Amino acid sequence: MRAAVMDAIRQPLVVRDVPDPTPPAHGVVVRVEANGICRSDWHLWSGDWSWFGIAVAVPHVLGHEFCGVIEAVGRDVTRWRKGDRVLVPFSQGEGTCEWCRSGHHNVCDTILAPGVVSWGGYGRLAAVSFADVNLVALPERIGFVEAASMGCRYMTSFHGVVDRAQVKPGEWVAVHGCGGIGLSAVQIATALGASVIGVDVSDDKLAFAKELGAVATVNAAKTEPAGAIVELTKGGAQVSIDALGIAATCRNSIMSLRKRGRHLQIGLTTAAEQGEVAVPIDLLVMKEASIIGSLGMPAPRFGAMLQMIETGRLAPGKLVHRRIPLEEAGAVLESMDRFGTVGVTVIDRY
Repeated sequence: MRAAVMDAIRQPLVVRDVPDPTPPAHGVVVRVEANGICRSDWHLWSGDWSWFGIAVAVPHVLGHEFCGVIEAVGRDVTRWRKGDRVLVPFSQGEGTCEWCRSGHHNVCDTILAPGVVSWGGYGRLAAVSFADVNLVALPERIGFVEAASMGCRYMTSFHGVVDRAQVKPGEWVAVHGCGGIGLSAVQIATALGASVIGVDVSDDKLAFAKELGAVATVNAAKTEPAGAIVELTKGGAQVSIDALGIAATCRNSIMSLRKRGRHLQIGLTTAAEQGEVAVPIDLLVMKEASIIGSLGMPAPRFGAMLQMIETGRLAPGKLVHRRIPLEEAGAVLESMDRFGTVGVTVIDRY
């Protein structure tokens, strides 16, 4: 199969033929039809997460945000057949630990993310383990390009906004960082009836946030964002989301909160923070505010999101800004050094 191969940290990807994968006994091989290029890929490609032990052995094929058609099925798989259209969540479980048994596959004790622990969607074929508990059926009416981001950014935002922060109609929601996760959160919170404020340092990304439903935007490079949000909302946001994961966005999000507000942390930190961010802890106490973490989304939860998409309440396809051939994937990764992407970029030609 053809794949964009990572041969070394921070080196250009090389498109070449590599051996086809075979399905594990409990897994399948998916023919990838669309794969989103996510900032998590950049973290891996740049070695940015090696400080806490997440590093890939090279050569490696990245890509954890993909969907496609089942090409081959392992002998122990019971739910899936060749030809089935599937979504592949990155936050997978092996099905037997206490978290999987209670429906929380996204925090399984075993890390199984494709494109991280196995070769992923930057190749035409990708093996997926424990298919019976991890794959999600993709309805015929939803296209592959629209579905690509549902494997990571879109479903991550859905779980965070809907399940973890429990955003309600009429609430103010501030979204700090309008990349793929942040823009997804803008659209999803708007669909729930919230009034959303997008925060970023890029006017292009803020304009996109407006298109997706934000009622206001703040350019954090020009205006102190927490103060601006407190003023806009007359007291602060009920929910504020750090969708990026750097020290500035985390602190700004917490400072944006209303009394008894909820800070939702979705973005993971970089090597600069190494997982440690100073927070205004006394303010959290005085405001009775909450900090909520959120990771991916378990496969059993996809039904609610897909129903909202099929009925037109959500439209992840609107986040797709570019569709590219496999040969351009490396250049997109490199541009993420400069936060150069807008919306979601999808590989749809292999």
